Amino acid sequence: ELAGKRMELLKEALPGLKRVAIVANPEHAGEQSEQRVSQSAAKTLGLTLEHFKIRNDQEMDDAFAGILKSRSEAVMVFPDAVTMRYRERIAAFGVKNHIPAISGWGQFAEGGNLMSYGPNLRDSYRRLATYADKVLKGARPADIPVELPMTFELVVNLKTARLLGIKIPQAIMLRATKVIE
Repeated sequence: ELAGKRMELLKEALPGLKRVAIVANPEHAGEQSEQRVSQSAAKTLGLTLEHFKIRNDQEMDDAFAGILKSRSEAVMVFPDAVTMRYRERIAAFGVKNHIPAISGWGQFAEGGNLMSYGPNLRDSYRRLATYADKVLKGARPADIPVELPMTFELVVNLKTARLLGIKIPQAIMLRATKVIE
């Protein structure tokens, strides 16, 4: 569901938005479900999506070329370790080409991109320690209930917004958990 919310945030920040590029690692377990949610949200918001799969440097370069060719006006990156490795390259590409980007982990916006919305990873890692403790004390992993993230954050990078010439709406700023000046 978070991919749909990210798409809504992009549309709210860029009301004239029509074309969004999706950048994703096809080997990430959640990629297909995020793609379905994104397609549904795009249809509701009147957006056209282009999907670019990346696993390595060459595919990232190819994605940049494809994004320009498709005339995408924004980029949504599905968060995982592979895509986050490219967050600073994506930010530099976005600023150079005036194409804002959003993803799901705070580090993405901290790396120079416009926004991120998703679970607070620091909180999730702290909660992971509880799981490790239970396993080390003898609990079977299959017996430990799955927990969904409890803390979500909206990170807005105003420095990047200024470089892109974007005025972030007050409604987004009021919901922001963290603002990067």
